[in-house]
Amino acid sequence: MMRYFYIMVAVMAVMLPFGVTAQESLPATYCNPVNLDYTYMIYNSHKDISYRSGADPAVVEFRGEYYMFVTRSMGYWHSTDLQNWDFIEPQRWYFQGSNAPAAFNYKDSVLYVAGNPSGSMSILYTDDPKKGDWKGAPSIIHNIQDPALFIDDDGEAYMYWGSSNKFPIRARKMNKNKRFVAEDKKYELFNLDEAAHGWERFGENNFHPTLKEGYIEGPWMTKHDGKYYLQYAAPGTQFNVYGDGVYIADHPLGPYKYMPNNPMCFKPGGFMNGAGHGSTMEDTSGQFWHFASMALASNAHWERRICMFPTHFDKDGLMYSNTHYGDYPRFAATEEGKKGEPTGWMLLSYNKPTTISSVYLQERRSTSTDGHYDTEEIPTVRNKKGEIETTVLTDENTKSFWVAEANDDSQWVKIDLQKPSNIYALQVNYHDHKSDIYGRKPDMYHRYKVEVSKDGKKWETVIDKSNNDKDVPNDYVQLKTPVKARYVRYNHIHAPTPYFALSEIRIFGLGEGAKPKMVKNLKINREEDRREAQFNWDAVKGAQGYNIYWGIAPDKLYNSWLVYDKNELKIPSFDRDTPYYISIEAFNENGISERTEPVLMK
Repeated sequence: MMRYFYIMVAVMAVMLPFGVTAQESLPATYCNPVNLDYTYMIYNSHKDISYRSGADPAVVEFRGEYYMFVTRSMGYWHSTDLQNWDFIEPQRWYFQGSNAPAAFNYKDSVLYVAGNPSGSMSILYTDDPKKGDWKGAPSIIHNIQDPALFIDDDGEAYMYWGSSNKFPIRARKMNKNKRFVAEDKKYELFNLDEAAHGWERFGENNFHPTLKEGYIEGPWMTKHDGKYYLQYAAPGTQFNVYGDGVYIADHPLGPYKYMPNNPMCFKPGGFMNGAGHGSTMEDTSGQFWHFASMALASNAHWERRICMFPTHFDKDGLMYSNTHYGDYPRFAATEEGKKGEPTGWMLLSYNKPTTISSVYLQERRSTSTDGHYDTEEIPTVRNKKGEIETTVLTDENTKSFWVAEANDDSQWVKIDLQKPSNIYALQVNYHDHKSDIYGRKPDMYHRYKVEVSKDGKKWETVIDKSNNDKDVPNDYVQLKTPVKARYVRYNHIHAPTPYFALSEIRIFGLGEGAKPKMVKNLKINREEDRREAQFNWDAVKGAQGYNIYWGIAPDKLYNSWLVYDKNELKIPSFDRDTPYYISIEAFNENGISERTEPVLMK
């Protein structure tokens, strides 16, 4: 029966794409990272380090519409459909932008926000967030970072906070009816337990050579069916394993119990990693969504983006987000019955031959501590035709990038998919190279065209943004109808930065070949340090990559780790005392294999 269940899941994941023809329109979709006009940060302006960032999203529904408050953004975003976001410059706001903000909708009468970068703050409020005439409650709560405001159904108010590798998540009661004055008593709720929880350990892949204490931060409260789900982030915003966990209680002040399927939102593999310090909100249809921070961490370790995932509560009251194939196209919030679920559209462009118009610089650069960079400059290579080749634009690595010789309409990128494929969508990810921009700059926009060809000679325009007036740094464009082509060419017109730089052009759809066969001979070695396990399996012919799933029951495989090319993976993110069920599948540009039967890892 369980094998039949996984076969059906695999079939459903690709049923719609294979059913779409070139004459039919496509359903609405989105793709992480969310394509916002991210603000340029001022953290490192004294060092002349310029980069965009969006992190620590506090997203709330208010009077049937949505508001997203993001760290140091000099304002916030508004949406009517969770798909299209417009930036609001409020009449009154924090001069340096809010920091790790809190937001709470109180009965659609007033919207509350807190997030003063100083750590001493009043509760701001307004009944007109579109106008942004914020007022401050005449009281101050001191010495808090990463606040989370929660008002219970009985009107009692609580402030949660925490951002430390030493101190726990804490809380204080507040008197909503008396200027939000905070009571003196502080409640210490819970802290990290790295010895027991592998995913909470500091560092990339939960390892750091010198620093061992992870950070606990970013609390957020969700009440569901009478239970209190207090979320928290660990172990550090710049790492691929940055995720959100949950403790559950029967009262806002606890006692809290660690949720056994933690982390509840986790995305360690793929193009852009991380899914931590987030917020969970319920949309107008009753679907929950978790918004979180993804790590770019190339120019600075605070360089981040926003992601969103559908979130659920299972029959046992466990909270989880669907992050599988988390940076592939997903159904939009407007698509009833499949909101946020993966579409089954696959990546067509991975490691495909790519030529470019010119080269000023090609580099892979990452940082986990500002000022300390791991940098690899990539030499220029030409093919037999004399064309300049590049690998950085199709390598599924957000930290690698190409800088063209000029920012003008003579620049282009051509990708050979090697076989005719059905193209549904593209994502163009721009990169900041010495942008020298800080804060919000007016009149920023990107312009380009995308052409496709079956033979490399006759070209058809499928995306025309030659008159675009929007700032689209992670531009996901879904075609109105699918097209079949082998070659894709990006023709540049304008970027709002001094240099024209790209980190990745990602092409999604479905090839016309065979899906990979099911993985065989999965070997699992749970190591002496039970927080870690080594996985090996036979390489599957034609596979592009693999996805390993795990969970505390065969029907609770809520977490996964995607890996390209390799047929081995070490996962260091397990809870020491928890047995897990493990399954694996292979994938390529044609689809996803059947998953293996879940096996118990004791």
